[in-house]
Amino acid sequence: MASILKILASMENNPNGIRFSDLCKVCDRYFGEPRQSGGSHRFYRTPWDGEPYVNIQSKKGMAKPYQVKQVLAAIKKLEAM
Repeated sequence: MASILKILASMENNPNGIRFSDLCKVCDRYFGEPRQSGGSHRFYRTPWDGEPYVNIQSKKGMAKPYQVKQVLAAIKKLEAM
C-alpha cells in the first residue's frame, strides 16, 4: 500500500500513470468521504465557493490525467487556506 506522500509525488511527476484507487485514497485523505460514489463518478466537497467539488472517475482502472491535475490544484488551494 503506497503512502499518500508517494502517491502525491507520482501524481506530480506523471499524471498519466496514476491508478484510480490511489487517486481515491488521496481524495479521501484531503477531502473526506465522497459526497457521491455510486456509478462511475466520485464527487468530493471542497470548503470554498465557486466549484465546491472535485469530480473523479475511472478509465479502465486508471485515473484520467486532467482530473489528477485538478486534484493537485485543489490540494494546493486547500493547503493555502
